Formats: sequence, C-alpha cells, structure tokens
Amino acid sequence: MTVLGDRALNRATLARQLLLDRAGIPVLDAVAHLCGLQAQEPQEPFAGLWSRLRAFDPAELSGLLTGRRVVRTHLMRRTVHLLTAGDALAWRARHDAMLRRRVLGNYRRELDGIDLDELAAAGRAMLADDEPRSMMELGRALAERWPAPGPRALGEALIAALVPVAQLPPRGLWRTKAGVRNVLLSSWLGREIESIVDGSDSVGQELVRRYLAAFGPAATADLRAWCGLAGLPVAVKSIRGELVAFRDERGRELIDLPGAPRPDLETPAPVRFLPAFDNAILGYHDRRRIIDDAHRGLSVAGERVTLVDGRVAATWTVDDDTVLVTPLRRFTRAERTAVTKEARELALFLSEKESDRARLVN
Repeated sequence: MTVLGDRALNRATLARQLLLDRAGIPVLDAVAHLCGLQAQEPQEPFAGLWSRLRAFDPAELSGLLTGRRVVRTHLMRRTVHLLTAGDALAWRARHDAMLRRRVLGNYRRELDGIDLDELAAAGRAMLADDEPRSMMELGRALAERWPAPGPRALGEALIAALVPVAQLPPRGLWRTKAGVRNVLLSSWLGREIESIVDGSDSVGQELVRRYLAAFGPAATADLRAWCGLAGLPVAVKSIRGELVAFRDERGRELIDLPGAPRPDLETPAPVRFLPAFDNAILGYHDRRRIIDDAHRGLSVAGERVTLVDGRVAATWTVDDDTVLVTPLRRFTRAERTAVTKEARELALFLSEKESDRARLVN
C-alpha cells in the first residue's frame, strides 16, 4: 500500500481546501465544497473565504445569509457552522444523537432526571410562533417549568442539541455586530429537515464522500474528529469499493476518492492566513500534516494562524487596522517578504479605511 508522508498529505489538504490556488467559484459553491465553515466567531468565515476565493466579495456571503441560502446552525462537533441550506437540512437528523450526547456531557448533572424529549417539545412549542429569541430568553421561560437546571443549561441544551434552530441575521453579516437570535431551522428555510430512512445510511455515505473531497486522504479517526459522529465506519465500509487506500508514515490506513487531487510534493504553497477555528486544521484527529504537535493547541484556543510553505508558521491578530504577524519560527528573507505582502492585502480587505498596514512581531 502506498505510503503518503506528511508533505504529500499537506499538499493534498491545501488543494482540497482551496488554499493552493484561490478558486474562481461562487461563494455558495465554496461553502458547499468545504462542507461548511466553523463560525462561532461570526466574522471569521469572511477571512477564511478571502484566503480561498479569487475576488471574494463579502457582500455575496451576507446576501446568502439574508437570502436563506446559507445558514448558521449548530452541527459538526456541536459547534456553530456556516452551511448551505441544503446541507443543513440533509445532515441535521444524522447528527441528532451526537448532539444530545455532547450536551449531556456538559450538563449531565443539571439535566439529570429531566425527560429531554419533553424539554425539546416545550422548546419547539415556544419557537412555533417564529419569534426570534435568545438562548437565555428560552432558558428563562423553560426554567418556569424546570427550575433546577437553571436558564443557561436549559437554553443551551435546547438550541445546541435538542431543537434544530438557525441563528438569524444580522448575526454573521459582514462588519456587523449582533447578538444571537434563534428560530426553528425548518421555519427559517421554509423546508422540513430530512428524516433518516430506516435501514439506510445514505446520509452517512454522502458525508464520507463530501469529507474526503474537502479533506482527504484521511483516516476514519480524522473523519470522526471533523463531524463528531461515531457511526461512520459503517458508512465507510458500505462504500469501500468506491475508495482507494493509502497509509501514512505512522501506519494508519487513509481512505480517499480515486480521482481527487493529490499534488506533487514540490508544488509551491503560497502564504495563506487562516481564521480562528478553521477546519483545515480542526478537521483532523492527526493534524501533523499542517501543524506541528508543539503548536496544536493554538487552533483549539482560537488563534488565527499563518501558513508558510503550507504549514502553520505564525499567528496573526488585528490591531487598529494593522495585521500583526508573530512568527513561530525564524523566517527567511523571502518568507518575510511573502508574509508581509499577504498581510497587507488582508489588512486592506479587513479594514474599513484605506489601510495596508502589516507588521511582523519578532
């Protein structure tokens, strides 16, 4: 079986993640290809798409949100993701059990003795009038019936796991600050959530194919780390005949789509700036293809990172319209020039003023 080293996996990941060459595709197609973007920090997807798309216009993404073609909702790993409307409706039921397990993991003591189905039914009834509500508003109302857990536990359990909801604009719009207001996902999108057909896991099979198209080659542990679902090895087994297999340097089996890009090891990788919690890093259990183990915690902590030669080599922040880059290793002169140039372009994109300031912090 062919062995793929970390550099080979790195170049494949960059190609699948649209980070080798900026893609000239519509924003909706990019969101679909990437299987959504992690978006609990509402402005971060804009930087993520800027690094991936040619001539990215943030107004296009805002228009997709207000036009209900893209939606903010809890899904993979029980985190807020920006997804196409079709993917949110098709994938939500497949994630229900995982979402419940994770909310119980956080609030097992508070929710002990409460029938979660009754709690979900009460929450649905409250949201049936399509009036947008915050998590705490829902939690306080539910606490009148179940006072012991407290509003936060009840509200988070409801919107993050028990009832599929959408976070409404203006939350998530370009250069807009707004609190979270929730309505039923099906009401906002005007379509019911797709149900799971008994005896079939066509949704699981499609998740495997879509994940590999955007993240492969990958191990089943990587697939689980991305979505949080435990049952996908069965889906993998059912489509095994469609896939090709490799091994990584640590002996893990990697699966992939046969015709998917696996660029040459010497393919140049341009500097790219990734936003907080980008799935190009978080979408794997073994992240060594893109980040050193010594820096693994950066992505979990929500640090924005800079890729140099395809690997995490710096962190970045914004201060008064200036992009500040802090290297994690010594840069060559050529690398410093390339990082500074890309940082200036990012500063222009992010700034409301005509500014192109960038600085490397030693």
